[in-house]
Amino acid sequence: MLKKILVLIALALPMMTNIADAASEKKKEPIEHLTDEQIYDELKKLALVFEVSRDNFVEEADERKMLEAAMNGMLGALDPHSSYLSKDDFKDFNDKSHGEFGGLGIQITSDRGAVRVISPIDDTPAQKAGIKAGDYITHIDDEPVFDLTLNQAVKKMKGRPGTKVKLTVISGDKEPKTITLKRAIIKVQSVKFSDKTLADAEEDAPRIGYIRISDFGATTAKDLRNAIEKLEKKKVVGYVLDVRNNPGGYLTAAIDVSDAFLDGGEIVSTRGKDKNDIDHSFAKPGDLTNGKPLVVLINHGSASASEIVAGAIQDNGRGVIMGSQSFGKGSVQQQKPLGDGTAIHITIARYYTPSGTSIQNTGITPDVEVLQSKLEVLEKRESTYSEASFRNSLKNDAAEKKAKKKSEKSESKSSDDDDEDRELTDEEKDAKDYQLQRGMEMVIAMSKMAEHAKSASEPKVDDTDENGDSDKK
Repeated sequence: MLKKILVLIALALPMMTNIADAASEKKKEPIEHLTDEQIYDELKKLALVFEVSRDNFVEEADERKMLEAAMNGMLGALDPHSSYLSKDDFKDFNDKSHGEFGGLGIQITSDRGAVRVISPIDDTPAQKAGIKAGDYITHIDDEPVFDLTLNQAVKKMKGRPGTKVKLTVISGDKEPKTITLKRAIIKVQSVKFSDKTLADAEEDAPRIGYIRISDFGATTAKDLRNAIEKLEKKKVVGYVLDVRNNPGGYLTAAIDVSDAFLDGGEIVSTRGKDKNDIDHSFAKPGDLTNGKPLVVLINHGSASASEIVAGAIQDNGRGVIMGSQSFGKGSVQQQKPLGDGTAIHITIARYYTPSGTSIQNTGITPDVEVLQSKLEVLEKRESTYSEASFRNSLKNDAAEKKAKKKSEKSESKSSDDDDEDRELTDEEKDAKDYQLQRGMEMVIAMSKMAEHAKSASEPKVDDTDENGDSDKK
């Protein structure tokens, strides 16, 4: 009988995340633990609630639905990231972690009973529709989400590829808008990379290794090592690691990514319920980028594993963190299978940056705050009044050839820009990405400073004779 009651324990715990969140905002009171006898009495009451509800509800009751909702309610009362995973949920979770799943391509969390967007995934219906980190979803197919669990909301947004779903979205202080998205098979390419130059840079401008990590999956570390290996062959002067709108993923992947850029030092520590349950992770010797300048781009959609990487780079002084304040998810979840294909997704620890700082609810503060903006050029690259503007000024043949070549390139580009409705090229998208441009500028500045420091530290050779004359011709 007791075993049966234990299974039914969750029935009296409805999914009321908004109440749980409101309570967490107040000062926490000491927990008064029940005695075994009190727990047994409460369990009997829960069993009674189940039986009375099932027998007296006006319509035929779905016991499985009741039990799953109750278990979700019990876990949801702990924190927004703990939940019950049915067989389908558990399978979908594993499929998503390995890089392919069906849906809209959006990472969400529960926030005071509403559904809040952590971030859209790159190149997915959600991202293409303009959904952004921090947006709130209030309705799915015109039905409110306030009485849904997180898993129920996810299920409503999922569906057969090609079918459509309507979302009502609130972004900041703007009026709610309803958008229709077409579901698709979401194939997550965890790591993308290329060598880039600043917008409108000269052909011989220094090249920067750009690495975009959209989430931390099973193959992320391997893909990153491959990216760095190929970029090193292109003689890049430094790296921009872009984890903006990256909602996180595997803790082990975050540790491996951090390790790729570090030559030693602590990466992260996790601390569980027991004060003595502390696990430290350290970088192994060997920086794959050979210590080249590194900038990490973060924003409000950078969460969890992204924050582990940014915190490790920041606290070890390995690079510069740029962008805006990150999301602030400093907890670790784990799946605990229940033996029948189902599982619970539960928070088991908090993680701390190498300096011992928890970023829970606060996030990573960038070293250099760069809010995403539109760039407006106020000064011309070449002045109309300079030495070159004087009549009969001395010519510079090399400069004239360079200017002619640049003019031809500019004319060719302007002819391509005639069609305003055309899709932007990758180079044009990069040029409009204010944070990326500032990040690349920082990498170039850091590389030049490193060159000057190296040059200044090299011993000078004195090749003058005793009369003070040099024998160099």
